[in-house]
Amino acid sequence: MADGHLNKCRDCTKIDARRHRLENAETVRAYDRERARRPERVAKRSTYAKAYRYQNPEKRAAHTALGNAVRSGKLKKQPCAFCGSGERLEAHHHDYNKPLDVTWLCSACHGRFHALEAMATYREDRP
Repeated sequence: MADGHLNKCRDCTKIDARRHRLENAETVRAYDRERARRPERVAKRSTYAKAYRYQNPEKRAAHTALGNAVRSGKLKKQPCAFCGSGERLEAHHHDYNKPLDVTWLCSACHGRFHALEAMATYREDRP
């Protein structure tokens, strides 16, 4: 609006944005792909990745060891522990000191697992 305010609340705005993304999925994906290729975004991702590796050496070592074990055939990907799917599998480390001790989860279940874990941590921190 001209005064810098929107004529709806934040929750309604979020709902509208989600609806737009769902109804225009292909267009939004194309826009997101194009935006991700912008030089400033590529540079930012590179900077973030380097900082993450520097700040989390134990995680990086565990991910590398796991990747090497899967590539060499020493370890095989298993179906998702929650839903049984064999698509888009990711390894979840419960302890980074045991790099080959992982639970295989599909991308969706892995996201849900971490969301539930974060919610439990949030509740524990509350008085």
